[in-house]
Amino acid sequence: MEMVELGMNLAVQRYCPALYKYSLVACVQISSEGSDGFDKDEIDCAIAISLSEVDQKGKKVIEDESEPEEESDEDVTFDGHIEDDDEKYVESHVEEEEDSYAKAHEEKEDDRHAKVQQEEDEDLAKVQLEEDEQLAKAIQESLNVESPPRSGHGGLFSPYPFFFSASYRICAGCNAEIGHGRYLSCMGSVWHPECFRCHACNQPINDYEFSVSGNRPFHKSCYKEQHHPKCDVCRKFIPTNPAGLIEYRAHPYWMQKYCPSHEHDGTPRCCSCERMEPVDVKYISLDDGRRLCLECLDSAIMDTHECQPLYLEIQDFYEGLNMKVEQQVPLLLVERQALNEAMEGEKNGHHHLPETRGLCLSEEQTVTTVLRRPRIGAGYRFIDMITEPHRLIRRCEVTAILILYGLPRLLTGSILAHEMMHAWLRLKGYPNLSPEVEEGICQVLAHMWLDSEIYATAGSDAASSSSSSSASSSSSSSPSSSSSTSSKKGKRSDFEKKLGGFFKHQIESDSSTAYGEGFRQGNQAVNKYGLKRTLDHIRMTGSFPF
Repeated sequence: MEMVELGMNLAVQRYCPALYKYSLVACVQISSEGSDGFDKDEIDCAIAISLSEVDQKGKKVIEDESEPEEESDEDVTFDGHIEDDDEKYVESHVEEEEDSYAKAHEEKEDDRHAKVQQEEDEDLAKVQLEEDEQLAKAIQESLNVESPPRSGHGGLFSPYPFFFSASYRICAGCNAEIGHGRYLSCMGSVWHPECFRCHACNQPINDYEFSVSGNRPFHKSCYKEQHHPKCDVCRKFIPTNPAGLIEYRAHPYWMQKYCPSHEHDGTPRCCSCERMEPVDVKYISLDDGRRLCLECLDSAIMDTHECQPLYLEIQDFYEGLNMKVEQQVPLLLVERQALNEAMEGEKNGHHHLPETRGLCLSEEQTVTTVLRRPRIGAGYRFIDMITEPHRLIRRCEVTAILILYGLPRLLTGSILAHEMMHAWLRLKGYPNLSPEVEEGICQVLAHMWLDSEIYATAGSDAASSSSSSSASSSSSSSPSSSSSTSSKKGKRSDFEKKLGGFFKHQIESDSSTAYGEGFRQGNQAVNKYGLKRTLDHIRMTGSFPF
């Protein structure tokens, strides 16, 4: 009996472990009834039937898994527990898979939305950029202007956009509302295109770039015209040097600005005021190669006869200083060549400037003098000059004073005052002096005469003018004499006064030892001790007092 039970158990346990309890029931039933009423065949048959039933039950359970049928109370209870566990597991697994899928799907959707949004933003930015470029191009083509703000410290402006709300677009030029019309945004404000104007020419600025000075806009050309220095000779803008800086030369007195190249390109200078000849002005050419500007020509003395009134004035000047020249010393105006020849024939060697314009002679010789004033001919040249030889006879220590012709009255007078001091020293028996002392004291007298001419009072000018009128009326029978003296006397013009200041400046700033340093020492002595005591000291010691 135990073998039968063991066999059933093994069979049931082998084919269907889940139905193992049914075999146990069957074994219990067989055990309770006893084994006496059954033989081995019957037992085998019972086992086979039991196994067959078990197979049928198992097959039905598998087939009806999705739609379970009603079983016995015991079977329903067992199968219900199994199905509940499976359903919970399946539901849990499905929920996990759904959650995982939903999460992955959500992340994928988020990535897709982000990518789409990024592409939309890029497209929008690209469209906006294209619209801005088209707008800028349209403004450039229609107005040919940009909206440059202030850059740097007041010079050139480069374009840079400003944005203003339409409700605040008030034109800085006319203070009217711009609205949605075309406008320019520059210098921190907005403008109607026709209101943004150059401060110099008052014309609209339609250029790509513009300049600013004093918070005022200018065309580049107008700004350059007003602020970039121009050459007073060639009338062009002074170029920059290799370092990018504006470099020019300027006369120390007249402040005439000119390009450095004009110092070496043969540009002529006036022989009197030393100003360079501008490209739009013609200087007068003298026979000896000198050039004379028109302002200096206005008061120039051209012949010996024309210089005699000036000679008398300077004699009066010396007489007022108690230094009257008793002897009659001839005064002659000569050309440069005659002056140089006379200087070579002078035995007493005196110190002279590189370009001698006056000479006090002590030797007998023949000098060619200018007898009649030349006239201006074609090509701004002097023509029809009449000269004659003049034989000098020695009657005293001084035979003649020679002055270069064609110089302005004030320059001629200062040279004559200088040479008369040479004559005075020789006629008064002064010993041979050093160039510094003799030329220095002569320059002091020339400087003093220029002072007397430049700072003459209005009353003196009026008296001189009235005396000129009376002299002119008394000599009405001689029109040439009156015409030659009328322009040389009377009230000085503003340029002639300034020209006299220039001649004083030349004496004061001379760098030579004899003329420059000699003048400064002599002028200091005269200012300190007076002219008479200084001359007495020179007579006794041959030097300036200190």
